[in-house]
Amino acid sequence: MTAATASETLPEFHIGGRPVGPAHPPLVIAEIGINHEGDPDKAHRMVDDAADAGVECVKFQTHVVEDEMIPNDVVPGNADEPIYAMMRRCALSAEAERELKAHAEERGMIFLSTPFSRAAADRLAALDVAAYKIGSGECNNYPLVRHIAGLGKPVILSTGMNDVASVEPAVEILRAAGVGFALLHCTSVYPTPPELVRLGAMGQLAGAFPDAVLGLSDHTTSIYPCLGAVPLGASVLERHFTSDMSWPGPDIAVSSTPAEFAELVRGSRLIHAALGGTKEILPVEQPTIDFAYACVVTTAPVAAGAELTKDNTWVKRPGTGPIKAVDYERVLGRRATRDLAADRQVDWSDLTDG
Repeated sequence: MTAATASETLPEFHIGGRPVGPAHPPLVIAEIGINHEGDPDKAHRMVDDAADAGVECVKFQTHVVEDEMIPNDVVPGNADEPIYAMMRRCALSAEAERELKAHAEERGMIFLSTPFSRAAADRLAALDVAAYKIGSGECNNYPLVRHIAGLGKPVILSTGMNDVASVEPAVEILRAAGVGFALLHCTSVYPTPPELVRLGAMGQLAGAFPDAVLGLSDHTTSIYPCLGAVPLGASVLERHFTSDMSWPGPDIAVSSTPAEFAELVRGSRLIHAALGGTKEILPVEQPTIDFAYACVVTTAPVAAGAELTKDNTWVKRPGTGPIKAVDYERVLGRRATRDLAADRQVDWSDLTDG
């Protein structure tokens, strides 16, 4: 579906006062995530840099580690330390998140965060966030999806590492809770090679869940897949964000800079504005028609009673004449009703069949 489709047929929900759906420009989410590495000062700088880039929404990750996981030595593919140690180091306090939310809202942005546990979701509920983001790893964690949906706010659900069959139970939970929701296609590979992005999955999600707002959570190293997702129906575009590509962190390699996010915001809005419509001649094209069309003209003097032929008649600009090039063949073989000078735009009144 495109922005030109009747708005009442399009899925839509609101995050705060911001409508999200195909009838509106895509919501671009700058995922700061844990790129702050546990440093609130870096997090606040990224809030400002995202705001300066024109981003509408910043997203963090809320980790209450003891409620999220047991101690373990599992090392993610995009890191060099165990996930347990990483989250202990990078988790922000409830007060730090409260201050970041206030900062983001002072800059006119939406603050979102991904809760990875019940305790994290409840902390965000206490902050009165406008919506919840659920990560791909929790897409089939139906108990947690049900807990978050029960908090009564819209949900943006990433679907990496899941197929349609495993997304469906989560969607049923969201529908039953009566909350607005978006499904983000995602490939959970860091970075994602372009050939694994699979933008074709957008159509598959649209067919399976016609009531869902769609989007893309992208882990490539450029903004191009996000831009390419817009004409395929993406109303939410999410990428990791960093102020400085030289900073350490497991997600920096798949992050975009403020300058790239500014281009993503501009480009996605332009592409959205260009969607829809039908192939027809627009009234506003008339000034161009006036000079660009060709009309039937004489190429040599034609005496009254003489036949118009390919030797004395052709088609030339401008397009202001009464007989357009499409009717050229209808003119040939007819005779002039009066003397016609060379380079005259021929009128039907100049012609007779006689």
